[in-house]
Amino acid sequence: MSPARRAAFDALARVERGAKSDLALIESLRGMDARDAALATQIVYGVLRRRAQLDWLIGQASARPLDQLDRALLLALRMGAFQLRFLGRVPRHAAVNETVELVKQRLRPAAGFANAVLRRLPPLPERWPEESLEFSMPAWLLERWKRALGEENARLAARASLEEPAAAGRAGRRMDEGAQSIVPLLELEPGHRFLDVCAAPGNKTLQALESGVSAVACDASLPRLRGFLAPCPRVQADAARGLPFGAVFDRILVDAPCTGTGTLARNPEIRWRITPDEILRQAQRQEAILRHALACLKSGGRLVYSTCSLEPEENEEVVRRAAAGRVKRTLLRLPGRDPGDGFFAAVID
Repeated sequence: MSPARRAAFDALARVERGAKSDLALIESLRGMDARDAALATQIVYGVLRRRAQLDWLIGQASARPLDQLDRALLLALRMGAFQLRFLGRVPRHAAVNETVELVKQRLRPAAGFANAVLRRLPPLPERWPEESLEFSMPAWLLERWKRALGEENARLAARASLEEPAAAGRAGRRMDEGAQSIVPLLELEPGHRFLDVCAAPGNKTLQALESGVSAVACDASLPRLRGFLAPCPRVQADAARGLPFGAVFDRILVDAPCTGTGTLARNPEIRWRITPDEILRQAQRQEAILRHALACLKSGGRLVYSTCSLEPEENEEVVRRAAAGRVKRTLLRLPGRDPGDGFFAAVID
């Protein structure tokens, strides 16, 4: 079995156990050459983005319901189905044989079953039987996007979530184009005292420092602060519980932790993990963070609240409750309509 497929399986298994896809790949690709790493990465993200479609195809070819299959077997079948139907440059025999070999190594009695399923796999349909399958996302999430964003925008965002995101960078570091659009909303000037509230890993703090500000970075995670990218004072504090500052900052950025539904192309596992309860839980935390951050803003200062979520509960509703009457403008960057990941921002004076 090729190193690329072994690494892809290991990474997908890590994601199944709760890891983030990017961190799972870092662990699984250690020491691998660039060509194998590229194939493994393509398989992992392809399987995660198109999981619903792959499961539908497998279900058409399987005599057993998918919920009765061993999880390792289903992971291997998804990998094989993705290569057969979405990676045209992979020879059919390689996709089938290597998947069967993968199953043999982990669940030998199921190798014949895997071989039969992949050889009976149907072609891609001209039209998927459900719209949620067309976009490979939970039906409840697609419907809530339609209500919140409008049907056309919801479909644009859902379609974009199936595509590989464009590479983006800034001053030698990786930073999505949508993410780069947030700091300019602060209108930073040299000498401003600037607080980045949920700062790690530090990309936006670095961007802010280019304006000549005096920055302080705050984050709840000490390990993340230890690996912080920006050269400025760092303070460990959970902003949802409070911040150890008075009203002394001219500019504050609250890039709040969120569900990340604007980043499904980059973090495809989110679509299979998010729940309505999680959206509400994040919104409660975000409101607390924003209220504590506003208490640190000088009179006449400016705060920008942002998330990479498309959910109104985490965006407009948080701002309405915590900063009523102080919102100067809001901005929503939508995947498929605007370049880069989806982002919400509110400028609060």
